[in-house]
Amino acid sequence: MNMKFMIRIKKMRLTKMVAIIAPLTLGGVGGGLLSSCNDFLTIYPTDRIVGTDFWKTKADVDQMVDGAYSSMLSGNIQERAIMWGAFRSDELVKHSDYSSTALDNVSAVNLLPTMGYCSWGGFYNVINRCNIVLRHAPEVMEEDPEFTQGDYNVVRAQMLALRSLCYFYLVRAFRDVPYVTESFEDDSQISEVAQSSAGEVLQNCLNDLEEASKYIMKSGGYGQNDWRNWGYITRDAVNAIMADIYLWRASMTHNTADYQQVVTLADRIINAKDEYYKTYNINNVSATDNDIYHLYSGSVALYQIFGSGNSRESILEWQYNGRNNSNVALENYYYQRSSDILSGIVMASPIFNATAVNANTSQGKKVFFSTNDYRFWNVVYSANNEEAEQLSIRKMVENTANIISPLSTVGDLKTNKREYTEYKQNWIVYRLTDIMLMKAEALLELAGETDRVAQKPAFELVEEVNKRSMLSSATDMLKFDDFATKSALELLILNERERELCFEGKRWFDLMRYCYRHMNGVNIFEKMGDVASWPALYAPMTELLGRKSSDNGQSNAIAIKMKTEPYLYWPVQESEIKVNTLLKQNPVWIQNNTTAKN
Repeated sequence: MNMKFMIRIKKMRLTKMVAIIAPLTLGGVGGGLLSSCNDFLTIYPTDRIVGTDFWKTKADVDQMVDGAYSSMLSGNIQERAIMWGAFRSDELVKHSDYSSTALDNVSAVNLLPTMGYCSWGGFYNVINRCNIVLRHAPEVMEEDPEFTQGDYNVVRAQMLALRSLCYFYLVRAFRDVPYVTESFEDDSQISEVAQSSAGEVLQNCLNDLEEASKYIMKSGGYGQNDWRNWGYITRDAVNAIMADIYLWRASMTHNTADYQQVVTLADRIINAKDEYYKTYNINNVSATDNDIYHLYSGSVALYQIFGSGNSRESILEWQYNGRNNSNVALENYYYQRSSDILSGIVMASPIFNATAVNANTSQGKKVFFSTNDYRFWNVVYSANNEEAEQLSIRKMVENTANIISPLSTVGDLKTNKREYTEYKQNWIVYRLTDIMLMKAEALLELAGETDRVAQKPAFELVEEVNKRSMLSSATDMLKFDDFATKSALELLILNERERELCFEGKRWFDLMRYCYRHMNGVNIFEKMGDVASWPALYAPMTELLGRKSSDNGQSNAIAIKMKTEPYLYWPVQESEIKVNTLLKQNPVWIQNNTTAKN
């Protein structure tokens, strides 16, 4: 089935529409469709959506807003959050018993334009839903006095922000993508849209997010313990998306002003979180408390952040209730791929199987440098197994308060005791330690090569994240003097992000930023298909990718194949190229019988 850029509308009965756009509180669109066989930008309204009997009441608008959020829960999008953000990196490998030529090709850097993983349709479906709301919501103010200008401003802010988040995913996956702000709602609307440059798309997103920040609901504004504080985009979430985009753009352009924006936005989030704790005396935090982060202790962090949903450290989480929607993609990839096959599609790579030697001052071959780190024991099963080639993922799988202590000698064994049905595992898009480490990355880039005074605040943020996960009696805490150069501190931040955020869809994008910071000649306003040559990749990035394979031949092959900037991105799916003559293929991927590379 083609995923066409041609926009097509399928008319259905109202009962079908309700099943698709039901509010999050009732379920909405769950995951479960891991197939790539979804029509691009196909939406399923009835005549009510585009006719005279819809868009009459505030409830109609609320329903469509919830439908846009619900679309982010689809298996199509969750699968790509894992594949685009994690599997391409050094932290995941295919389960040895699972047969998949597609995953084998991804690991070997043979990206085929026919791959389902190249489909961008799920994200454009959400974008179109946002555009529909943005087009029609103003009409409702004339029909329903309960839908006020203030209500509309909040709705508009949420849709601008959600649309921007989708475009940011697409830019990180494909670089140059079609930028669409028009809604497509009936069969007469057929459109071919060319790609815009990464620079143009990112600037449009920042403009929209700046506008959204004026009207978006303040974080915590829905009242204590209301799921919308995490499930809807709030002011903290807008600031987090903006900080992430500025950090990405700064890495590509080496623009210090963008790094400063990251610091400013991160501080807004940190201060807002601190203010919320102190205003409402959360966990007995008083107004005089000097701790501005209020992180969970390592002994409870895994469960408190991932075990129960909507953690106090979180900023934005996609909401799965397990009844009307289940996080099937995460379940199949990390937990078990069917009710009778008890292993997931992917496993943690060998770099998680034991601690590294002297990892404080080098990249090392392992993620963790200390067995005094709670995360070492709790992000995978069977931790501390020197012989393991692959380890089952525990993070986002174990949903009990069973925390393994650093005083253990062997990690927990996987028991598959979690229910296969009703997999109500939220997906965290942003959380506080992610923001803290973004700020650390930006601060370090603003510091001079030898300015140790300016470099130390970046280290202190990493130290703050790291020490909450370390046993209080540990003697191998991070020490500033162990990281004597800016390069060593840069790797420290990169490595701490993997320790803290592994399997959360962050690592590949972290590696891309690391690579871009050491590349010259990148022009974000030029499209890859329009230039004859591209800047070379930073070799240490490809060396890090090779860590996940115990096969040195494959590791070397990755370094040899990944030569220039376009190799960082996915090809445009072949079916899209066929139906949209304005699209240009990523120039390093040419489809033929052997998938040749330029």
